[in-house]
Amino acid sequence: MTRNSIGFDPVPPSPNVARNGLNSQPVIQFEHALVRRGGRVLWSDVQLTVEPGEFIAILGPNGAGKSTLLKAILGLLPLNEGKLTVLGASVRRGNSAVGYLPQRRTFGPDVHVQGRELVRLGLEGTRWGVPLPLLRRLWGGGKLAREERRRVHHAIDMVGATGYAHRPIGTLSGGEQQRLLIAQALVTRPSILLLDEPLDSLDLYNQQAVSALIRSVSQEYNITVLLVAHDVNPLLPYLDRVLYIGRGQIAIGKPEEVINSETLSHLYDSPIEVLRTQNGRLIVVGQPESVTYHPHNHHGH
Repeated sequence: MTRNSIGFDPVPPSPNVARNGLNSQPVIQFEHALVRRGGRVLWSDVQLTVEPGEFIAILGPNGAGKSTLLKAILGLLPLNEGKLTVLGASVRRGNSAVGYLPQRRTFGPDVHVQGRELVRLGLEGTRWGVPLPLLRRLWGGGKLAREERRRVHHAIDMVGATGYAHRPIGTLSGGEQQRLLIAQALVTRPSILLLDEPLDSLDLYNQQAVSALIRSVSQEYNITVLLVAHDVNPLLPYLDRVLYIGRGQIAIGKPEEVINSETLSHLYDSPIEVLRTQNGRLIVVGQPESVTYHPHNHHGH
């Protein structure tokens, strides 16, 4: 485990090896990174290397800077200090190789847009996908339409939503809507997928189902996934590592290396107790007042 700025001796990062076993470059690399917002340092001296195909959960209390980390990777928020590279290049906004699903959106019964049309929206505009005018110049109208259909169909198939993608999005369950939103983030065929609280507001069954889906997509297509979460329990069977942000510092490693009393107590400089229930769920208790969680934001309920 590599720990940063919390009094531990750093461990050299493991070799960057993709899931196919070949040596590869890191897909994301922070070097001595610092971000301020509103005059407050959210995190500093962050040293983080993310390897191809990894599935990492980002944990920590509200206001710790979890979503900020994603925005830095997206090029939406510049670092105040340090360096960040994404896929071996300087970070840039609108990189189609980075898929993004923002915090949970829900669609009521009055929303009649078909699921497949929602997915197709991931190809439009210049924020995260390839601009349609450019595609039209490259392929022409007919080729563009065929390529759009092919990409949309493939993304829907990746998330197992073919059976209901033709239905209005407002008639679908929360879990079905979330699968289609993940397909929207995948339609540009990204190498990196950033998910901001995708399990929020889902029931336990759908939290587990979506977690398993994300892991399956990550493994099958060698997509690197960074996922912000409040409750790590639905994700535990599927994660490679967790990144825990607290008091401007990070700890990263396997779940059992980071989510334990010793590491979290050192991170917060205050007694933290991590309990494991008989069914394997983790419960974090004793957070200091300065990083108090709302009741629904504990890592175990």
